[in-house]
Amino acid sequence: MAPHEKRKLMLFSGTSSPELGKEIADCLGVRLGQVKLSQFSNGEMYVRFLESVRGADIFLVQTMCEPVNNHLMELLIMIDALKRASAERISAVIPHYGYARQDKKTEGREPITAKLVADLLTTAGADRVLTMDLHAGQIQGFFDMPVDHLTALPALTDYFSSKNIKDLVVVSPDVGRVKVAKKYADKLGAGLAILHKTRPAHNEVEIGQVVGDVSGRTALLVDDMIDTAGTITAGVDTVVKAGAKQVFACATHGILSGPAVDRINASPMEELVLTNTLPTPGSDAMPKLKVLSIAQIFAQTILNVYEDESVSAIFEEDNFL
Repeated sequence: MAPHEKRKLMLFSGTSSPELGKEIADCLGVRLGQVKLSQFSNGEMYVRFLESVRGADIFLVQTMCEPVNNHLMELLIMIDALKRASAERISAVIPHYGYARQDKKTEGREPITAKLVADLLTTAGADRVLTMDLHAGQIQGFFDMPVDHLTALPALTDYFSSKNIKDLVVVSPDVGRVKVAKKYADKLGAGLAILHKTRPAHNEVEIGQVVGDVSGRTALLVDDMIDTAGTITAGVDTVVKAGAKQVFACATHGILSGPAVDRINASPMEELVLTNTLPTPGSDAMPKLKVLSIAQIFAQTILNVYEDESVSAIFEEDNFL
């Protein structure tokens, strides 16, 4: 390769969400690369890239959905294979960054798994990470490599702006999400309210009261992820009791584990809006669910990274959450 020639852009996808990988490839106008992914009889994973990656700028799409451990290990093995095949640069495109909820120690003898995953990605050989709406923005500091922290805020606010809701109030599920909720409120020209939340145990939530006025208004609860849907449905119940006439909810990542589907279907919320950072195989069983694609956001970011252009310019600084 001559010094002035630009390295080749190549996009590959793991098994966690091949549909999203294909959609990103279509947005970029490139072909999704060929890779053989299989398992030995004892569950160990086998990876072999079926085309040369030497000297290429590789973008590897793998979200951390269930089974999270398998998909994380698959990602690490794919990165290792690319490094040993002499790829010039390896960017891990991780729409949903797993293990992010343990970003600090809250009690003795606990792990910090968000840092552990960052160390694993570094050791495997990743040169860059592209991810979306981290559970805590400071997780970027766990990496000694560039991290492009994207946000689904433009896609979600555009969707709700199109509804032309005149009396909207954005509701933060807890004090930790107030900064993000304020950005939603500013974008939508809405009011702001906050829920007081406590967690007596894992996947359990208690919401005491609403700080702010939701009476007679349309409420929009915003969060980064919905796992068992305990927080979001309890929040909906609380704002309904506080007098909200209509309630919507949205989040970037729809994990939707355990009783989530039943809770959402039983909730008085009007609509739940998620993005496709994670696959939603049970979406047919949730008539209230609306899924927005973030493929174009990732495609534009990948292109800007490849062209050595600004990523922040895509979001008008909204990615600093």
